[in-house]
Parts: sequence; structure tokens; C-alpha cells
Amino acid sequence: MTDHDDPASGARRDFSDAMSYGDYLKLDRILDAQAPLSTAHDEMLFVIQHQTSELWMKLVVHELRGAMAAIRADRLQPAFKMLTRVARIFEQLNSAWDVLRTMTPSEYTEFRGSLGQSSGFQSWQYRAIEFLLGNRNTATLAVHAHRDEVTAGLEAILAAPSLYDEALMLLKRRGFAIGGMPRDWRKTREVEPAAIAAWKLIYQAPEEHWEAYELAEKLVDLEDYFRRWRFNHVTTVERIIGLKRGSGGTAGAAYLRKMLEVELFPELWRVRTEL
Repeated sequence: MTDHDDPASGARRDFSDAMSYGDYLKLDRILDAQAPLSTAHDEMLFVIQHQTSELWMKLVVHELRGAMAAIRADRLQPAFKMLTRVARIFEQLNSAWDVLRTMTPSEYTEFRGSLGQSSGFQSWQYRAIEFLLGNRNTATLAVHAHRDEVTAGLEAILAAPSLYDEALMLLKRRGFAIGGMPRDWRKTREVEPAAIAAWKLIYQAPEEHWEAYELAEKLVDLEDYFRRWRFNHVTTVERIIGLKRGSGGTAGAAYLRKMLEVELFPELWRVRTEL
């Protein structure tokens, strides 16, 4: 007899007047959201891959907002936990590419036409993540112009400091010579020698600046996982569509390779050459 069959296990069986697991998670809505537009077997994989990625990205946005609020309030320990979680989410997203790479070019061709001009480039949650992390390429807002509520949400992110801005302002509050704060939050930061110098002091004496030192490493860890996710995106696209243009009109793999050059926390990478 299993625990499931054993009345002594105490497991409830009647949920006619109580919330069940499926009710709590809204599983009916989630599991009804997959609607492939072709008869190709692999389109279900493609849909679920991207839907689950969007769910993870929703959590990334949630955690980044929480971490930024904690840094703003000088509560770094909770911020460290949230930033670690974001890095691990990107590790999870990295593993998801391994599943998508089981699809061959032939299999993708069977349903690619069903995508129309839809593309991951149009993901507003991905855009929110980039804006929150500090890559504030405002030209990409045009992709979302047809959705007023999405544009308003992204504009609100651009009107406030990024995660890295919050980190630098914390250093300034703690006596480091950080210039250019506040600034025009809508613009991507230029590399600032004063910020490199501040991080250098922190890395040279971590025992004196332990929290700032740990913050630096949490940020580097996050960007490291984020870069790996971008790289795996490139190689997956190259493996499946080669050098074809993306379904949304981008240059496909060529565009994604260009994005690999973007640095979110540039001074934290440059300071390593000075230590």
C-alpha cells in the first residue's frame, strides 16, 4: 500500500470546497496557453521553451527590483541573496538552450513560417531586464510602441537609476569618489575612471570594505551568467538557422553576436587589469 492509498497519511482527497494545487498555480490557464499554429511536432517545444523563459524573466525583474530597493536602503545582505538568485535563474535559462538545441534545422523549418514576424527581440520583459541592468538603448522602445502600457512601464524604468547606478550611489554614500551622480538616467553610462579607482580601492582592501567587495562580486557573477546566456542564444540560433535573418527582421546571429560586446558593469571588468 502506498502513502497515497493509506487513509492514515492524512492527505486530503475532496477539494470541492478548498483550494487545490492546480487552483493555487492557475494550472488550467497556464497549460491551456500552448497553441501551436502548425502540425509540426517540434512547435510545442518552441512554444514552451519561450513561455517558460518569459516566466523566469518575470522573476528576474521581480528580484532585480527587490535588490535595487535593498541597495537603496543600505540593506546589502538581502540584496546579495536576490542577486545570487538572478544569476542562478540565468543558469537555469542557459540549461534551457540545451533542450531547444535538440531541434534540427529541418524540424524548425516545418513551422517557422507560422511565427510570422514575431521574434524574441520583441520581448518587453527582456527589454525591462536590460534597462534595469543599465543597457539603456532607448531606440529599442520603438518595437513596443503599439502597446501603451508596455511603453509606459519601460519608460518608468528609464526614468530611474539602474541596478549599477544604485551600486555606485551606495559607494558614494560610503565615501568613495564617484562623480556624475545623479545623471540622465535614460542614457547608458560611459566608463568612468573614478568608478574604476573606487572599485580598485575595494579590491585592494576587501577586509576594510567587505560589503562593497561582496557587492562587486555579486554583480560580476550576475553579468557572467547573463553573458553565457547571450552566448548560448547565439550558438543555438547559428545551429538552427545559420546566418539567416531573424523572423522579426533582425540580422539573426550577427545581431546577437554584436550584443555579446555589451558590458553592463564596465568598470568592474576593467579594474581587474589594474590589480
